[in-house]
Amino acid sequence: MHNLRNFMHASLRPADGDHQQRERRSAIVRILRSGIVRRQNELVGMLRRDGYQVTQSSVSRDLRDLGVLKASGRYVMPPDEVTHANGDFAMLAQFVRQIRTAGSSLTIVRTTIGAAQSVAVAIDKADWPEVVGTISGDDTIFIATVGSAAQAKLIAQLRAQFAL
Repeated sequence: MHNLRNFMHASLRPADGDHQQRERRSAIVRILRSGIVRRQNELVGMLRRDGYQVTQSSVSRDLRDLGVLKASGRYVMPPDEVTHANGDFAMLAQFVRQIRTAGSSLTIVRTTIGAAQSVAVAIDKADWPEVVGTISGDDTIFIATVGSAAQAKLIAQLRAQFAL
């Protein structure tokens, strides 16, 4: 029974503490700024060689949260102003160019080149119930909603947040 209790307690603890996550993400930034990384598995290998216990999914999540872009076949850090604005709608507003619809449940947000992932992360972090999911590219974000009523509410929120 004691072993079961220890297992249950251990499984309820966060697998990745904030400190470890910050260190790992700093290492990712350092690696990407110092050389060319073309595939996630290359980055995973580099991080493991540096002593970080990582998985493909944790690195993928880190890349997304950092707003890392893939351009010309390699991973690159976004411009500093985009990185510092990550999650802050007021600072991200300068990068949003257009909001439009495609049907009754797909909203498209156009951004300046390189800013779409950071804007998408901010939208995801907002955790709006209207948003089913987001997909971002380099300068375009697709946002899925359940239907036209949810889409209308989302568009109103986006326009308010981005002053459009």
